Amino acid sequence: MSRSRTAILAALALVAGASGTALAVVPGDAGIAAAPCTVDYKVQNDWGSGFTASVTVTNNSAAKSSWAVKWSYAGSQKVTNAWNAKVTQSGAAVTAANESYNGTLATGGSASFGFQGTYSGSNAVPATFTLDGVTCNVDGGGPTDPGPTDPGPTGPSTKVDNPYAGAKMYVNPEWSAKAAAEPGGSRVSNQPTAVWLDRIAAINGVNGGMGLRDHLDAALTQKGSGELVIQLVIYNLPGRDCAALASNGELGPTEIDKYKTQYIDPIAAILADSKYAGLRIVNTIEIDSLPNLVTNTGSRPTATPQCDVMKANGNYQKGVGYALNKLGDAPNVYNYIDAGHHGWIGWDDNFAPSAALFKEAATTEGATVNDVHGFITNTANYSALKENNFTINDNVAGKSVRESKWVDWNRYVDELSFAQGFRNQLVTTGFNSGIGMLIDTSRNGWGGTARPAGPGATTTVDTYIEGGRYDRRIHIGNWCNQAGAGLGERPQAAPAAGIDAYVWVKPPGESDGSSSAIPNDEGKGFDRMCDPTYTGNPRNGNNMSGALPNAPVSGHWFSAQFQQLMQNAYPPLP
Repeated sequence: MSRSRTAILAALALVAGASGTALAVVPGDAGIAAAPCTVDYKVQNDWGSGFTASVTVTNNSAAKSSWAVKWSYAGSQKVTNAWNAKVTQSGAAVTAANESYNGTLATGGSASFGFQGTYSGSNAVPATFTLDGVTCNVDGGGPTDPGPTDPGPTGPSTKVDNPYAGAKMYVNPEWSAKAAAEPGGSRVSNQPTAVWLDRIAAINGVNGGMGLRDHLDAALTQKGSGELVIQLVIYNLPGRDCAALASNGELGPTEIDKYKTQYIDPIAAILADSKYAGLRIVNTIEIDSLPNLVTNTGSRPTATPQCDVMKANGNYQKGVGYALNKLGDAPNVYNYIDAGHHGWIGWDDNFAPSAALFKEAATTEGATVNDVHGFITNTANYSALKENNFTINDNVAGKSVRESKWVDWNRYVDELSFAQGFRNQLVTTGFNSGIGMLIDTSRNGWGGTARPAGPGATTTVDTYIEGGRYDRRIHIGNWCNQAGAGLGERPQAAPAAGIDAYVWVKPPGESDGSSSAIPNDEGKGFDRMCDPTYTGNPRNGNNMSGALPNAPVSGHWFSAQFQQLMQNAYPPLP
């Protein structure tokens, strides 16, 4: 779903925009070494909603007795029928395999096939083609031989519908070591967690820790001969998290140029390094940003002056759009935008406006919806994955569940139903129909002795909900180091319809914020929502914060919380 070509491919393959013809590099061109294969993709007829195309593949490597050419579309193109090849399509990914009569492809030999397709919007020529896993039109496009200490890439990735399918996930060695050092921590220390790039210095590593290249190199080692996903959190917007203090960042509200040139551009350059082309790189784009512009601005009681400033200057949208555009250029990078959680934007007033705002951000600063592979919900939050003891359609004592104090007229009661419902809204708003959702399950297990075994009493709608809900927070707006929380579902691919994966984006055991003011050089303030004595604000219904005591600055290791998360894990730990 990458919108544009990589720089090297742009230099080696010309796109004739008027004719829709891809002119492949011919081996032996002056100054250009022969590519291992070339693909000439020509759009022959285009009538606005459909087209025919011809493809010629030339093999410049060892002779083959069978072959398969693959590419991915950036738009909505769908192949409807083909000739001289068996063509299949999954999402944007297309595979054209030989017929029984044209499987032989000698060194220097060519094979041609054609097909008919449909589309809406644009009909761009695919950016990258592979022949049996080797990238064509690029010199040395095949797998490289790893050195004794450098595992090297195992060949560029082809964009797939679900990057998590059939792939391992990267285990962050730094987090794993902290988890393993805790009593009982070895039970989960091999779980994959995301790498947070929450300031410019994190790109090269902070206080002697691993930087982005270090993590990518370690991911290559873990990858071996299979597929591997490494998860990154892109999190450094100007005026970051305008409705909270614990997660404020280093950049002021107007420092959008610094965000672009000193943060996103260096990350994009590293991700585009061909050394890492064999990795599937998943980016979570700027948590706790865009939803704030919907819920915490204007005349709403939850509004903050900082959020009004960010809505007025547009730098959240500009930053997200720029990140999507630049990071989406790499063909093996998958961007997922943070979509809050059901207790934030599940209400009617927030639901459709949030999707519209995400579309605005995804179509600014050169970005298009094709730079968005999906969305992630519940990032670093605690909302239960699935409430089994009640549904939004239940009625008790003559009242709907929506009238209970806990649900409070929300349309959703848990993250799974919200993620699936919001996905539909996003597609309706203009995002591609193939987008997938991620759900952060790192801290939403709510197990242990406090987990209800069944519904509450049907005396009133409130006793019914209070007695049966898994999520034991005082209020659904509480977000900081929540007492009683547990590890949730372990990371896994394709667990439910429309869900690409359950993931642990927030590394369990890393604090959400300090319980009292702690001076730091990370730009992180003291938020009273992290103070267990705080009596609340309009964003949590003026309830107690429910936070654990003695917490360190956000992102720092919080041993007591980690022990609680293991104790209350659901599914339980062995």
